[in-house]
Amino acid sequence: MDLTIIKEAAMKRKVIGALFFFCVWTVLFTFYLPAGAFAEDPGTKPLIQDGDYTSSIMINADTGDLLYEKNIHEKHPPASMVKMMLMLLVMEKLKDHSIALTDQITVSARASKTGGSQAYLKQGEVFSLEELMKAIVIHSANDASVAVAEHILGSVEGCVDLMNRRAQELGLKDTIYHSVDGLPPEKNQEPDLSSAYDLAMLGRELVKYPNILEWGSTKSAPFRDGKFILVNTNKLIGNFPGADGIKTGYYRAAGFGLTASASRDGLRMISVVLGAKTNKDRMRESARLLSVGFNMYKKVQVVKKGETIGKEVPVSGAKVKSTILVAADDFSVFVLRGAESSLSKVIDAPSVIEAPVIKGKPYGSIIVKNGEKEIAKIQALSQEEIPRANFFYRMISKFL
Repeated sequence: MDLTIIKEAAMKRKVIGALFFFCVWTVLFTFYLPAGAFAEDPGTKPLIQDGDYTSSIMINADTGDLLYEKNIHEKHPPASMVKMMLMLLVMEKLKDHSIALTDQITVSARASKTGGSQAYLKQGEVFSLEELMKAIVIHSANDASVAVAEHILGSVEGCVDLMNRRAQELGLKDTIYHSVDGLPPEKNQEPDLSSAYDLAMLGRELVKYPNILEWGSTKSAPFRDGKFILVNTNKLIGNFPGADGIKTGYYRAAGFGLTASASRDGLRMISVVLGAKTNKDRMRESARLLSVGFNMYKKVQVVKKGETIGKEVPVSGAKVKSTILVAADDFSVFVLRGAESSLSKVIDAPSVIEAPVIKGKPYGSIIVKNGEKEIAKIQALSQEEIPRANFFYRMISKFL
């Protein structure tokens, strides 16, 4: 056979093989990629492949920017993440001074009989509110939740009512509470329900309180004079850089859930994962979401302390004819990578300054904007002392 014909046949086989491989790969990619595997808007949201969970969300806690979502309004049992609303009520009552962390709480019979994750409280034992809050936030203690609910509202039922009212006030439309601890519903009892979105918004409220972050970032703590150790159920603590909360949740029908918070260099992210199959899955997926979130942002220094602001400003009534203004402070902001051009500075300075000019006194400002939104205003200071000229000099200068 002619050598040219053999080469042509071989080339045809290669082309056909490549086309076959391309077609198979395309079919597999189109039909077997998980639904929602990538964010809808690649320009503003990360490309994140779905994990093995029911729903999830990732937000910038400072701005509320939604960075990733999957079934974020799907109602799901939050399990022990119900305690997040109890935690918020306690923080708000501490803020208005209606209760104090030093309050002494006597454990009731009802609290002592509460099962699941617990601190093994006994009827008649007395603990401070702070001790019981640590048991709730760190160890997810159900018995402590009941004891605290009874203390702040007089009854568990009254606390549940307030939890639901507060949820409505916060706009948590997917949330309804029937317990203060998130235990599986008993016979003829409705389950607690929430969503990834609502839990993230509730998390934003909680991270405003330093106590929540202090307790939430504690790996373990002594309880009952060290006879019992509270162990944090959130295994991101101590293992994921910056992790400092917020709450885990689990029972069989709900699966494994976690509302996680982490802060790095002043940037805070919150993620929620619901319905994961294992504890390892929820921790891995939460860490993955948080990592992507931090990598999406870039810290940009917009204003540097001492930098010259705009052009020289004329000075009247002095021998010195002009002066410069400088920035009083540094200002940096986190922006999505690729969106740095949305930042701008507007100089607000007088057309002329009347002497005397006082060193260190503000005579204008630098307005920093992200798009059309003003995000900061930095004072513009005089960096020199300029005395007022004498009357004779001022009069002559008018004719010069």
